[in-house]
Amino acid sequence: MVSASVTVPSGGADLAGDLEIPAGARGMVLFAHGSGSSRHSPRNRAVAAALRSAGFGTLLLDLLTVDEESEDAATGEHRFDIGLLARRLADAVDWLERRPDTVDLPVGLFGASTGAAAALVAAAERPRRVSAVVSRGGRPDLAGDASALVACPVLLVVGGDDGTVLGLNRRAAERLAGEHRVHVVPGATHLFPEPGALEEVADLAADWFRDHL
Repeated sequence: MVSASVTVPSGGADLAGDLEIPAGARGMVLFAHGSGSSRHSPRNRAVAAALRSAGFGTLLLDLLTVDEESEDAATGEHRFDIGLLARRLADAVDWLERRPDTVDLPVGLFGASTGAAAALVAAAERPRRVSAVVSRGGRPDLAGDASALVACPVLLVVGGDDGTVLGLNRRAAERLAGEHRVHVVPGATHLFPEPGALEEVADLAADWFRDHL
């Protein structure tokens, strides 16, 4: 079992991450957090723990530096910069490919909120390395034209009571050229706080990555 705090270089930024790889890992899942969140998101950490139990390594990564997070908290200027987030996510995919302990493991992306758009753009830019994408309460609509270039299978998980985001996901799904599915969790709202809702997301993600990584 590998468990380490890591730094992933991206352009002129050093991104903090938490890397955990269980023995005999069947693949790696790289997490892209949503707007106003970080690698410490309790929801993403809960999903990551479930994926490790299912045999996957995980990398929870801050896509913004400490200074950028402070700026974003005050102005919101970075959280919707999908190009920036996607470039950093793609750099993290490349970083995994350079590590001896992850170079041979297939990679999946798990994106929440705006992180889902960044995951789709990164998947389009790294078709050889990214084998599957899962979005939780995401904004895949913000991926724009990149959606049509995503070759890997995509699962969009949305709460049934998250009406606006559900509509955005259904419309965004129509732009995906490859295999995809929209799964609605009945009665769940945007952050999936309802009893059993986040557990359902984790189970769905584990099944999706198990089938496609």
